[in-house]
Amino acid sequence: MTVIGAAFFLLLSLAMILLAAEGFTNGIELVGRRLSFSQAVVGSILAAIGTALPETILPMVAIFARGGSASHEIGVGAILGAPFMLATVGFFLIGTTAVLGARAGRRGHEVKAECPTLKRDLSFFLVMYAAAIILPVIFGHAVTVPLAVLLLAGYGYYVFQTVSADSAGLEHFEGLHIVKLPVRFGWIEDREQPIAWAIFQVGAALVLMVWGAAIFVANLQVVSAACGLSPLLFALLVAPVATELPEKFNSVTWMLKGKDPLAVGNMTGAMVFQATFPVSIGLLFTPWKVEGLALASALLALLSAAIVLGAVHVRGRLSPAVLLWGGGFYAAYALAVVFIR
Repeated sequence: MTVIGAAFFLLLSLAMILLAAEGFTNGIELVGRRLSFSQAVVGSILAAIGTALPETILPMVAIFARGGSASHEIGVGAILGAPFMLATVGFFLIGTTAVLGARAGRRGHEVKAECPTLKRDLSFFLVMYAAAIILPVIFGHAVTVPLAVLLLAGYGYYVFQTVSADSAGLEHFEGLHIVKLPVRFGWIEDREQPIAWAIFQVGAALVLMVWGAAIFVANLQVVSAACGLSPLLFALLVAPVATELPEKFNSVTWMLKGKDPLAVGNMTGAMVFQATFPVSIGLLFTPWKVEGLALASALLALLSAAIVLGAVHVRGRLSPAVLLWGGGFYAAYALAVVFIR
């Protein structure tokens, strides 16, 4: 395929992911309302796991379907790249959306996150991700299996804590998109908003989301090769940009609608998931050598999350200015990778 053709499919897949993200957030809100779930459960668990599928599938395909040391390296890079993107570019997009939305008069300047939920998410992320990065460096490969088990158990405990914790109910819901389509079915009325159709919409959105991410990654490889980018650069810096698009677009969509707790919870909940399940796969099925640029990306993700958590503890609220630091961390890392390669 030519570079021009690959660029076309990049744009097409981006449109697919945008459409899927809107359908997913809309459907998951109705599912949460029908099941009486809180904002924390919908944002930090349901939305986070659902939109984490593309970046979870990519390293698993690289590790299990392809095999070999090069594929393992790509898999580990993709696993580490996901939390890095969420903690840098993801935070930056939430902060930028808040600033631009406030200037346009569409929302207030502050990010109205649920501070207890935010603190819980970031605390779990910092502890579990730091353990996954630091302990193997200190104790070697012998610790990887018990550490993987502990990470999975830790995520289970996190889900329990999130479900059990106090959180506000979901705010106003504008209606399920699927019942507003031009092609109507006689047994569906707008007022019914059936959960079965919400589940169908969520499932269809996930399929479209994963499909779009797969097309994006495949064509991004063509463009990257044409630009002379190394596999390490692709695994650490480029691929996660594509696979993290669902979380980013979901959070931006919710921010624009003034549903800040869902937007922030989607991002931080995905960070917790990415620090546990995919990392456990890497610990169990790869040599898990985190060093050099890979280690730098992990440390920057931890630093960005720690800064946000510290600011919330000190000020009791979430300021867009704190989130914008993530963009600076990503830019600095990108420059380092380009020059080091």
